[in-house]
Amino acid sequence: MTHAGEHALDWLDAVARRRETDGLRRVLTPRSPHGGLLDLAGNDYLGLTTDPRVVSAGVEALRTWGAGATGSRLVTGTTELHAELETELAAFVGTESALVFSSGYTANLAVITALCPAGSLVVSDSANHASLIDACRLARGRVEVVPHNDLAAFETALARRTERRAVVVTESVDSIDGDHAPLRALHQLCRRQGAVLVVDEAHGFGVSGPGGRGAVAEAGLAGLGDVVVTVTLSKALGSQGGAVLGPRRVSEHLIDSARTMIFDTGLAPAAVGAALAAVRVLREEPGLGRAAIRVADTLAAAAGVPATNSAIVPVLIGDPADAVAAARRCGELGVRVGCFRPPSVPEGTSRLRLTARANLSRNHLMHACDVLRVVLGRTIDSRDDDPWRLSVHTP
Repeated sequence: MTHAGEHALDWLDAVARRRETDGLRRVLTPRSPHGGLLDLAGNDYLGLTTDPRVVSAGVEALRTWGAGATGSRLVTGTTELHAELETELAAFVGTESALVFSSGYTANLAVITALCPAGSLVVSDSANHASLIDACRLARGRVEVVPHNDLAAFETALARRTERRAVVVTESVDSIDGDHAPLRALHQLCRRQGAVLVVDEAHGFGVSGPGGRGAVAEAGLAGLGDVVVTVTLSKALGSQGGAVLGPRRVSEHLIDSARTMIFDTGLAPAAVGAALAAVRVLREEPGLGRAAIRVADTLAAAAGVPATNSAIVPVLIGDPADAVAAARRCGELGVRVGCFRPPSVPEGTSRLRLTARANLSRNHLMHACDVLRVVLGRTIDSRDDDPWRLSVHTP
């Protein structure tokens, strides 16, 4: 109970101090559009965010349609450009239909809540992204979380269910570790147990599979009637937004029932135009995804960690303060890297998260490798006032 003289939000100060002590305080760091650090932290895997073809298409859409979609998709928020993007996304991936949302987050909320009403079961991988976790919490069906990529646990959860309907939810490529889900085996057990497989391709689409069509296509599952895919348009496609791809009757159901479709303003036309151009670039340059993986393999070798066959390279540090110090030192030497700490990762597994980009020049890649070797080449010594006090030549 708040007492006289206390402010109702004073408890936030204590929480902030505790986070500071634990090395878990986060800050927003604005970046400049001009030069700055070499980016190994963002998700622009194919380098399309600044590709002239993608930028020009976004600008043209802005001039044609204006700054915003003006309403929800069911009112005025569906332009001809939205429909064109959905047609080309579905054709590219090999599904009956696609439905565009304002973000990958809202796409995941839509598909899980709409396909998992009361009286159904959701079986969710323990390493799933926060958007999938939130979607499971909002779904009215019963949720069972199973260990990461544990096929036996998935099958047990499905086999012992009492519900008639069931959905299995996983990421094709894990957003933190970059490892791949056993999609073929998951689909086989879903078939045996009469379940739908929902795959979040946020980190697979554009990088994995034939011509960047994703890990679902690589597994031979694209277009199947019991497989639904979600993608982001903000990573490999370099734009903004998300989409659900799958059977047409799923899209129709989402239009009728998904709250993030009915009540959320449609994706801004500039983002739609940019994403559409990026899909066309992918079709014209099918080797971009493999190029990103080759860059990731080079970064993994420099960091002394295993390659993941994805654009994500995790470098385990352990202690959150040490991970922050390592990330800060990389920045001082000209390279921005991701730094993941609890609650984004389990206690004791704080890490650097490196992300590859297909269009890195050889000089930039070699510089990044030099920085990683220097920063990661020492054991942290608590007796050293500055365990990362090292120097490296910067270009």
